[in-house]
Amino acid sequence: MTFKLLAVSAALIGFVVTGAVIPGICEEAARATPVVTAAASQQTAPDFTGINNWFNSKPLSLADLRGKVVLVDFWTYGCVNCVNTLPHVTDLYAKYKDKGLVVIGVHTPEFPFERSASNVQAALKRHGITYPVAQDNDSKTWNAYRNQYWPAQYIIDQNGKIVFQHAGEGRYDEIDHTVARLLNVNS
Repeated sequence: MTFKLLAVSAALIGFVVTGAVIPGICEEAARATPVVTAAASQQTAPDFTGINNWFNSKPLSLADLRGKVVLVDFWTYGCVNCVNTLPHVTDLYAKYKDKGLVVIGVHTPEFPFERSASNVQAALKRHGITYPVAQDNDSKTWNAYRNQYWPAQYIIDQNGKIVFQHAGEGRYDEIDHTVARLLNVNS
């Protein structure tokens, strides 16, 4: 194996392990365009199911949250892209929690070490997350939403319908405006 081929192979492995995007190869992921599925077509949002632990909250259900705007954020603490979105999610929560927004983080692990409740708890502390987080170790809520990506955000209106879905980083202003519009407040 030549040195150049070895270097390229090592770089590709590094990108895969860290979750980075290779420009020119992973253009779709780099754009972080919304992923619209049947779930984002005004369908009723699935409830939280198969949750191993709840952090920062008692167990919640979407029925309990009717009348509220809910942002469901699928993430895992080992995902670089997820960690990059956390400041935006926590800022959104701080901005609108007193106006009717409920943020639910759904921590769905990608790797075995991310299944540890104490590791999740440490990540919540490290990132200043005070909103409710559901630990979805068996991917049951993930599967109920037919989710495929970390991170992914779903905005659910006061009637329990999914009105916005986005996978990846970015679109923070659009998420903010969607929440503000549903809450009938200025963003």
